[in-house]
Amino acid sequence: MLDIEDFIEERGGNPEKIRESQRRRHAPVELVDEVIALWQDARKTQYGVTQIGTQINGVQKEIGLKKRAKEDATELLKQKEELTEKKKIQEELAAAKNAELKVKAKLVGNYVHDSVHVSDNEDNNTIERTWEPETFDKTKQAALSHHDVLLRLGGYDPVRGVKLVGHRGYCLTGYGMFLNLALVNYATAFLFNKGYTPNQPPFMLNRDQMAKTAQLSQFDEELYRVSEGPTPSESDRYLIATSEQPLSALHAEEWIQPSELPIKYCGYSTCFRKEAGSHGRDAWGVFRVHQFEKVEQFVLCGPDDSWDQFDQMMANSEEFYKSLGLPYQVVGIVTGALNNAAAKKYDLEAWFPFQKEYKELVSCSNCTDYQTRELEIRHGSKKGKQIVGGGKKEYVHALNAVSLGMIPAHVEAISLIHLYRLSVLLSEHCAAFLRTTKRRKVSLCPRSYESIFLASLSFCLSSRRPPRKQRRSKRRRAARRRRPFLFVRPRRKCMHSVKVNGML
Repeated sequence: MLDIEDFIEERGGNPEKIRESQRRRHAPVELVDEVIALWQDARKTQYGVTQIGTQINGVQKEIGLKKRAKEDATELLKQKEELTEKKKIQEELAAAKNAELKVKAKLVGNYVHDSVHVSDNEDNNTIERTWEPETFDKTKQAALSHHDVLLRLGGYDPVRGVKLVGHRGYCLTGYGMFLNLALVNYATAFLFNKGYTPNQPPFMLNRDQMAKTAQLSQFDEELYRVSEGPTPSESDRYLIATSEQPLSALHAEEWIQPSELPIKYCGYSTCFRKEAGSHGRDAWGVFRVHQFEKVEQFVLCGPDDSWDQFDQMMANSEEFYKSLGLPYQVVGIVTGALNNAAAKKYDLEAWFPFQKEYKELVSCSNCTDYQTRELEIRHGSKKGKQIVGGGKKEYVHALNAVSLGMIPAHVEAISLIHLYRLSVLLSEHCAAFLRTTKRRKVSLCPRSYESIFLASLSFCLSSRRPPRKQRRSKRRRAARRRRPFLFVRPRRKCMHSVKVNGML
């Protein structure tokens, strides 16, 4: 949230700047005045606590004088007891008002960056840049949707998935699972080579930590609650919707020295979302599912480096998808579509050839100090509890970017297979991770298991299938011709160690 003192002119704040940011977001401006009113009310209540404390101190002095004079102090002791009880009630009231103030302040969004296009309609998102392979032809429509491709490959089982967990349930099977794991490993190795520290955080957060990293609206629309009893309690936990949530809380209440920054994490996690607000959207296939995996960039840096890190994180995401050969466009999100924490946000949208439209794969946001202020992740040199040079506390800036949303990315890769050469699209970067052998040494022989996978994909992705009888006879002839190719295990002499990006 924003610094409360930014709302108060007498404390050096500029409430008009916040109002202007709210107008640009097309968000309620009156929230600013409500925060100011709550602050004034909470301040009066806290002043009342101080006054009662002063009265208690005065009575205590009188009690001391009475006792030294060996006089009866019963009435004074009774008065002190009443004042102490009154102070306790006043303190509880002040705490409640401060909590209400924080809740209201969290409804006010971060300062919008000057470069963000002002609009409340996502149709007005700005196209920053595009990229596509030389062989890309946007006029060609894919013969099969990702749903059909995965079914033909035996890559996922939606029927049994729905039976297990209900709507939007699925199981990744066979090479659907292998491809998912291959992309996870490749994305993790990619970011590791960019200086990121891999981190697989817990899948759950307690309520206090989640409340500091998630918006209030997410608790009802997005997050799953894990309860130990039939009724909600303080011990309840929440399943994470993104690895950003636990990674942002990782350094809560820490004071980070400038020499330690930037801190870069490559977060890999399984994510869980209700998708309560997406009824009827992308209802088929493996989009907008309740459980998925992704690899994410998360960076803590100094305020002066914040926007350079934002550009670098976006460049990392673009480089990654270029390496997969996926055509994409970078979209600047308008002010009205920003979440409260983001000062600026870019989406990377890949071209989906069956739908013939771009769909989001990456979101990159700079949240400045909006999250770290509540998490108390401070920045700068200190001596004891004092800030060197005096002044206000400074907080590190937090940035996040999805590097690889597992399900959308591998679905898009599969959807593009029959438009581009599969060996170029997948084998160049991911083939080393597509292994079914249990040996550490993997085969680069043309007759290896990944070659079988490529052949199977090519067959499954045929746009026209012959009649059943003709298809059966063709399969038999093909089996006779290809039996040595498809079913012979790789020979030992073809086995040798392979290193990918310096990792075995």
